[in-house]
Amino acid sequence: MKKKIFYLLFLSVFASVLGMGIISPLMPLYAKNLGASGIWLGIVFSAYAVSRGIFTPLIGKLSDKKGRKMLIVSGLFLYSITSLLYISVSTIYSFTIIRLIHGLSSAMIIPIAMAYIGETTEKGKEGIAMGTFNTALFLGMAAGPFLGGMFDAMFGMSSAFYAMAGLTGAAFLATLIFLPDLQPEKENKKKSIPLKTIIKNKTVKSLLVFRVIEAVARSGIMVFLPLFGAAKHISISELGILISVNLFLTGLLQRPFGILADKLNKFSMILVGMSISAVMLTLIPFCSNFTSLLIVSSLIGLASAISIPASSAIIVNIGKNGSMGASMGIFSSGMSAGMALSPILLGIVMDKIGINSVFWFAGGITLFGIACFYSLSRAQYGVRSQLSTEKNGVSEHNMGSDLNFQQKKTPVDKSPWKVIFFDDTTNRILK
Repeated sequence: MKKKIFYLLFLSVFASVLGMGIISPLMPLYAKNLGASGIWLGIVFSAYAVSRGIFTPLIGKLSDKKGRKMLIVSGLFLYSITSLLYISVSTIYSFTIIRLIHGLSSAMIIPIAMAYIGETTEKGKEGIAMGTFNTALFLGMAAGPFLGGMFDAMFGMSSAFYAMAGLTGAAFLATLIFLPDLQPEKENKKKSIPLKTIIKNKTVKSLLVFRVIEAVARSGIMVFLPLFGAAKHISISELGILISVNLFLTGLLQRPFGILADKLNKFSMILVGMSISAVMLTLIPFCSNFTSLLIVSSLIGLASAISIPASSAIIVNIGKNGSMGASMGIFSSGMSAGMALSPILLGIVMDKIGINSVFWFAGGITLFGIACFYSLSRAQYGVRSQLSTEKNGVSEHNMGSDLNFQQKKTPVDKSPWKVIFFDDTTNRILK
């Protein structure tokens, strides 16, 4: 049963993300053809992320109570219909509205699929499970831009949107017919934890910082690298290759680094990945040809491969308290928030200062994010959060309605190479 669920979700998510990847290298150029300025370009990309960011926690919470299958099936159906609407776009305003609808449909698919996988993952194998599943996301996004460039060259831009509609339509039928409907346990319904309580968790806050910063790097590659490359007279097919190689590396290395995440310090892996991204982003303006851009793009892909499986494993541990859908929704909303804000901010930077400054600004934000992430996670070193029971009228059984924490010092290894992390929500040690 678990393998059937995994493979179905893997293939369905791969198909839907492949469709999204097919149109990704065309979106900036499509928006430009509609008269979008740098700021409007940012708004168009942000619309998708804003919609997704608002709805993912709410839909994730709903899936914890009502079940997950119908949400995924409905999301795939809406995704397919929205793909066809792109073809009829005639103004930048209608383009933005369709992006908002597209974001809603995405919020009903990927975070819920991740919750499905997290719920059926064995303890201690969270890294490899999520790393393997994340492979579908990134390989779909990786193959898409290359195919999108080919579709545009051979059949015209509209063909890419037809392809996206067909792929997500096939995924819709597969999940509708074959995906088992796992209903949430009654115990989990009773101890449903409020979204606000989950967000207040220090570990969750640190992961949200990471997701926002990851989105800044992703925005630089997906949105502004094609514009930078076009200024260097790089062809559309080569731009597709730049994005595809970045995502292929991230996807292919998800499982190996997922295995490492189950053995090594997950927080340290996240810091290493963020640091590599910061350096590479600042080097992009110094690239003058396709080869140099390919190297930098590849190293940013490696950075994501190091950090994403570790962060996914941590959020699975948190979600196992009965709030898997809500936790995955919040986790995904961090990326959406970053994808909503960073294109607008970077678009303003491009309009006011120039395209080179976009990447220097993104690198600076990433460095600031590293400091914030370290500060939030460092605050938990050697401190164990104990759930208070029968205090202030709140019992451990009723922890879903409220969480009270008492910070208690515990002995820890003083070695500078080994740090113990304690998760506030699950009260577990995190490697």
